[in-house]
Amino acid sequence: MKRFQSIRWRLQLWHGLLLVSILIGFGVTAYQLESGRLSRRIDEELRQLLPVLVASQRPAGGQDRLAREFSLSPEDAALFDRAGSGGFYYVVWLRHSERPVTYSPTAPRDLQMPDLMDTPVRFRGDSREAFSFPGPGDCVLVGRSVAADREGLHHLAWRLAGAGAGVLLFGLAGGAWLVTRALRPIGEISATAGKIATGDLTQRISTTDTDSELGQLAGVLNSTFARLDAAFTQQARFTADAAHELRTPVSVMLMHMENGLASGCLNEEHREAFEAGQRAAQRMRRLIVSLLELARLDAGQESLQHIPLDLTRLAEDGIDLVHPLADERGITIHFEDSSPCECGGDPDRLAQVITNLLTNAIMHNRAGGAVRVRVGRENGLARLSVSDNGPGISGEDLPRIFERFYRADESRTGTTGGTGLGLAISKSIVEAHGGSLDVSSEPGKGTCFTISLPARLG
Repeated sequence: MKRFQSIRWRLQLWHGLLLVSILIGFGVTAYQLESGRLSRRIDEELRQLLPVLVASQRPAGGQDRLAREFSLSPEDAALFDRAGSGGFYYVVWLRHSERPVTYSPTAPRDLQMPDLMDTPVRFRGDSREAFSFPGPGDCVLVGRSVAADREGLHHLAWRLAGAGAGVLLFGLAGGAWLVTRALRPIGEISATAGKIATGDLTQRISTTDTDSELGQLAGVLNSTFARLDAAFTQQARFTADAAHELRTPVSVMLMHMENGLASGCLNEEHREAFEAGQRAAQRMRRLIVSLLELARLDAGQESLQHIPLDLTRLAEDGIDLVHPLADERGITIHFEDSSPCECGGDPDRLAQVITNLLTNAIMHNRAGGAVRVRVGRENGLARLSVSDNGPGISGEDLPRIFERFYRADESRTGTTGGTGLGLAISKSIVEAHGGSLDVSSEPGKGTCFTISLPARLG
């Protein structure tokens, strides 16, 4: 059913129905015209023979002056001697003749005299007949078999059907070519929009035919994409510039806070104030570093290595790194596969992603919970999944979990030391490797993040 929802198939269906209707109308009209022409010709021939038969009647002589006899001249008799489907026959009824019925050699012998109320031209089986009443009690009838003519009409019908089928196929093929050519820009627009949706804002639609409606639409969209690209570039540049400008004052603030805490003349109240300022400055520095990292990833300026690596080894190193945090919260980490799983990429950046996922699984898990890590190959991809049995993520929050600064649980804001950019950075790093980062969750049962990377084969 999806096929008939596309514009292409709807146009093809309408074009096909219209073409079929025209061909059927043309075929039926041509058949009826030929059938009518043939019937008129046969009727005219029959009407022309009736006077010949009437003129062949003459008085029989003798005492009865009303008695008549029928006699054809040799020339007229030759018209009725030809046998076969195209030959004519006649039957004559003479009321006062010794032989009231006279037949031609090819005439059927079971004919009954027509009634005065009958139509003067009629079909009788495969024969067409015309008759007239030249005098009281007299009747002349001439007929001819139309079986061959009907057979010819049947052949004509098949020829029309064959020609119509050929025209229909040619028309459908030509229509498909025209529709495909006309709608080709739509496919290019969809493909370009899909690439832009994945983050490649440099893509543009090729506009060879700028005069058509779709060509004009492509031009408008290209202009829109260009402005969108410029806006995103400006935003990324602003983010990077702002982060750069903030790094120095934040570093100065942090230095002064550390110097103040190192002083021995602080009372308790002053020390608490300096420690609060230090924590705020450290959080701001982490936020600035994350913003700079995202700006570089968005601009494609982050240089990533592409070297062979073992995803299993990276997972083991990440688990070792977060073990103290897991022990502090009573979380058990289960690593379910230790076999090597090779892929290609930047080991430092992928280790950053794995560590971030493990940290999230620990920090947002229930006390005494468990984290499971799986590594393996599936459908030509190297996969690593990190799952927990914590409270999970609601269906309303799940689609937005990778948005920047988005927090599914507002009560955690600022309590875990995070910036709200970890998952966004992780997703950008994985996608820069040509992979994907997916999440599945069920409230009350836990959450699972899965990294999928192109496997390095051989």
